Amino acid sequence: MNWQAIYAIYAFEMARTRRTLLQSIVAPVISTSLYFVVFGAAIGHRIHEIDGVNYGSFIVPGLIMLTLLTQSVSNASFGIYFPKFTGTIYEILSAPISPVEITLGYVGAAATKSVILALIILLTATAFVPVRIDHPGWMLLFLFLTAITFSLFGFIIGIWADGFEKLQLVPLLIVTPLTFLGGSFYSVDMLPPVWRTITLFNPAVYLISGFRWSFYSIADVNVTVSLGMTLVFLMLCLAVTMWIFRSGYRLKR
Repeated sequence: MNWQAIYAIYAFEMARTRRTLLQSIVAPVISTSLYFVVFGAAIGHRIHEIDGVNYGSFIVPGLIMLTLLTQSVSNASFGIYFPKFTGTIYEILSAPISPVEITLGYVGAAATKSVILALIILLTATAFVPVRIDHPGWMLLFLFLTAITFSLFGFIIGIWADGFEKLQLVPLLIVTPLTFLGGSFYSVDMLPPVWRTITLFNPAVYLISGFRWSFYSIADVNVTVSLGMTLVFLMLCLAVTMWIFRSGYRLKR
């Protein structure tokens, strides 16, 4: 394993974050704070508790997961798309670096940035509402697994996209709506039976449910199922990534 090459890619991507600190860190934190103000203060007065948890506290895991998913996809997709756009991707492909090492560098950096941002938002949330974490180990497990999985997903999108429009298509039209409809701001049990069944086909439900369970020991689906679904999606993303490098899909032509 060429750890020096992995670190070079990783360090370059992390340095780009430091150069765009306002866009990468400050803007998402401000946006999430506005969610707390609008949903926690305005709607929270009308919905006092869900499953025994204050509504403002209830939405914290969902908001963190919303940011984690969108930022993981965006960071990883832009990270690999930009070398394609500038043509420097051919230098990386011609270097003595394996596909695994390239993936580790880009996905590792994207996941690191997303986890840091999620932890900052968690600290920010404590300034607005009381937050407790019943299962910190599980919380970190879901946090890292989700960041890695969706960074891989974003990596795939960055390779697939042949323009900046496509780069934003999946995060804006698929990932964000699925997260909103996956129980970020409500419990799936509050829905009518038909809609509850339909909602269970949304993969974001399992991520948010498992993450919320790590905070308050309440979940819309069994935590083991949530973990299993996350691992299945991770394996699927790994398989697609390996196929891309073996076939050269949109890398060598």
